[in-house]
Amino acid sequence: MNIKEIIIIALQSVKTNKLRTALTMLGIVVGIFSIIVIMTILTMLQNSIEGGLSMLNKNTFQIQKYPAMQMGGPGSRDRYRNRKDITIEDYYRLSEMLTQAKYIGAEQWQWGNVVKFGNIETNPNVSVAGITTDAIHTNDWKIADGRALRETDIKYSNDVCLLGPDIVDKIFPGIDPIGKVVRIDNRPFKVIGVLERQQALFGDSRDNYAIIPITTFQSIYGKRNRSINITVMSYSETDYNQVIEAAIGYMRTIRKVKPGEENDFDIFSNESLITQMNDITSGVKIGAMVVSIIALVAAGIGIMNIMLVSVTERTKEIGIRKAIGARKINILSQFLFEAIVLCVLGGLIGIILGVGIGNIAGSMLNAQTAIPYDWVLIGLLLCVTVGLIFGTYPAYKAANMDPIEALRYE
Repeated sequence: MNIKEIIIIALQSVKTNKLRTALTMLGIVVGIFSIIVIMTILTMLQNSIEGGLSMLNKNTFQIQKYPAMQMGGPGSRDRYRNRKDITIEDYYRLSEMLTQAKYIGAEQWQWGNVVKFGNIETNPNVSVAGITTDAIHTNDWKIADGRALRETDIKYSNDVCLLGPDIVDKIFPGIDPIGKVVRIDNRPFKVIGVLERQQALFGDSRDNYAIIPITTFQSIYGKRNRSINITVMSYSETDYNQVIEAAIGYMRTIRKVKPGEENDFDIFSNESLITQMNDITSGVKIGAMVVSIIALVAAGIGIMNIMLVSVTERTKEIGIRKAIGARKINILSQFLFEAIVLCVLGGLIGIILGVGIGNIAGSMLNAQTAIPYDWVLIGLLLCVTVGLIFGTYPAYKAANMDPIEALRYE
């Protein structure tokens, strides 16, 4: 008997006992569903997070006073509060020393602002960034229309601005904004450029911001108690880590950090931020895996019991097959394949339900649709493993029946 015939017989047996098959597969469905639905949602969130958190350009890192992500509860920020602010003077000194870098930019932010044009104004939720010219490159901001900031704008603290697409849509419907004068916090600014749209994060736009020269920014909002962020881009991926090490060394020198003391600043990149997010989700994945394995073990025990009942019910059939020449390996393979088929069918149903419901749940968070292909494969492998482990004993018992005793069985 070849493998094809064994599979056909196994499928016929599963089809013959529909109710028992459904009840047997239920545990497998629940176990696989629980892991796939969680992994689908996490994959959707992770894809959205990775796209949304990629706010810096390639081969770029940022130096700032506070960590990008802080763990440990409400008081975790206190340990960083006493750090010295990173000043514009620190930026200028680093720019002179760090000759290995391609671009070095500085930026400061102010949130909750209003932008007006005539009688039209935005909601008080616009972010205003004061930047140097290189920050356009390090942040991967692209100009859709008009021009970028120039060194003269920084030098003379010009009242010029670049607007994000959301602001343009709000206050310039059907109007070319270039050359127009808007008011940001009641100060007039000439619009010199419009920025391209960025990828949304969980469906929330990241285009509701305005950019002005950093010197203008500091003249409006002040310099005291206002730390800046320094963004640095290397020439290529190969020298990226060397530039980070050099920047850390120069910043420690600039800020007079003593040997043996920890840095009084933090460095992050797209990669480090994504790694932190992966660390957070890894615990959830492990938890889901443990729960699913427990459910699959319980389901496997159920399958073993059902298969033992099936062996008992089909004792005479086993005796007849042995009497006409069936070998032990044929009987063993048939019952083992039945157990595997039950598990795989249940697993496929669990995967379909998990991916479908996971995407529905993830879409409510405005996350990108995704299929966790790696976990789908892991789920199927788990099903086959459960079938092999818990189907072996019933199959072994069937294969080792005495044909004479089996034929006498009533």
